[in-house]
Amino acid sequence: MTDFLTALALVLVIEGLFLAILPHRLRQIVAMLEQIPPDHLRLGGLVAAGLGVFCVWLLRG
Repeated sequence: MTDFLTALALVLVIEGLFLAILPHRLRQIVAMLEQIPPDHLRLGGLVAAGLGVFCVWLLRG
């Protein structure tokens, strides 16, 4: 459980840094995301999640 909470905290740190350093670019990215069909976003999310699981599997062995 500690590993999960640590990972969640790191996600918040990374997102916070993006918001602090590049707020205008982040708004542009969100505007671009509104133009992408939901099915493509869903597929991209599933691919990213799968890649993340694979990376954790490689690192944790």
